[in-house]
Amino acid sequence: MTASSTPRPPLPPFTRDTAAQKVRLAEDAWNTRDPQRVALAYTVDTVWRNRAEFPQGRAQVQAFLERKWARELDYRLIKELWAHDGHHIAVRFAYEWRDDAGHWFRSYGNENWEFDDLGYMHRRFASINDKPIAAQDRKFHWPQGRRPDEHPGLSELGL
Repeated sequence: MTASSTPRPPLPPFTRDTAAQKVRLAEDAWNTRDPQRVALAYTVDTVWRNRAEFPQGRAQVQAFLERKWARELDYRLIKELWAHDGHHIAVRFAYEWRDDAGHWFRSYGNENWEFDDLGYMHRRFASINDKPIAAQDRKFHWPQGRRPDEHPGLSELGL
């Protein structure tokens, strides 16, 4: 079996619980900031829209993520399930990061995801807005990596 033929649970069709699990797994992976690991969650021929970029295929996704995390320092992400249906999941998210000049931002967005039968994401469409914030206004305080289970989510933070 190749990596793309090995099932990546939870699998569609999604229930509310399995969709929420898929969302948390995606959040955990993105918080590693490991472009190679994250890219493996997508089909070989994945199609993306992320702001003004349109990567296609895992190699372009990995290159996109390498550029992203080279410029978005101290990245911390929280995702929340918005809706699900069959092979589709919609999420809302926010992440905090700083640029190399030390300016902080909170980026807000929505994503629409479509999965293949084996649980790989085939399509990802993201709309994102950035808001400059003061360092003291940050809300995402945990060591680099997975968000601790006891850390509040978006709704609990009023975001």
